[in-house]
Amino acid sequence: MKLKVKVCGIKYNTKAVADLQPDYLGFIFYEGSPRYVEKTDSAIPDFIKKVGVFVQEKIEKIANIVAANELEVVQLHGKEDIKYAEVLRKQIPKQVKIWKVFHIGNEFDFDQLAPFEPFVDAFLFDTKSEALGGSGKRFSWQVLQQYPSKKPIILSGGIGEEHLSELKAFIAQDRIPIHAIDVNSKFETRPGHKDTNALKRFIDEISS
Repeated sequence: MKLKVKVCGIKYNTKAVADLQPDYLGFIFYEGSPRYVEKTDSAIPDFIKKVGVFVQEKIEKIANIVAANELEVVQLHGKEDIKYAEVLRKQIPKQVKIWKVFHIGNEFDFDQLAPFEPFVDAFLFDTKSEALGGSGKRFSWQVLQQYPSKKPIILSGGIGEEHLSELKAFIAQDRIPIHAIDVNSKFETRPGHKDTNALKRFIDEISS
């Protein structure tokens, strides 16, 4: 299966990024983020899936945003618990995927994933930091060797062009179910404005 690419934190040059044909575009609906948006761009081609990123948002508001923006994925980036995920699953259309984010430091307790499995479609792993995302920092991917689930993984956290060789070698081990690579701050000229030349090189290389 072809490895997919998600470009997150889209705010300004949406069309230019969409022209690169990533698999996912991530829009942050968290007002505390410098990449916050009120809505997505309606000109995004149908073959690019729109991801809405939320942080402990009211479930009713998420459902409204999903409908208004025709989101195909809801990404839970805060400390949402299992009950929250269960209720959300019932409040949004079945075809809309739910990705639950976990932040990894030097180690991680993978036992906390299992209760979420009935309600989420994938786990996204980001770097543990004071920021909720877009920190530009990486965690050690070797921690993921202990991943116990068959749920797809979205790999995030400070990934840039300089990591391509290491990233391709890690993926080639084929030990964990990596579905997509999530990139953000390493490909920005300022928060929310993407460096499309760097993104094109990355997407071309990781997809080859």
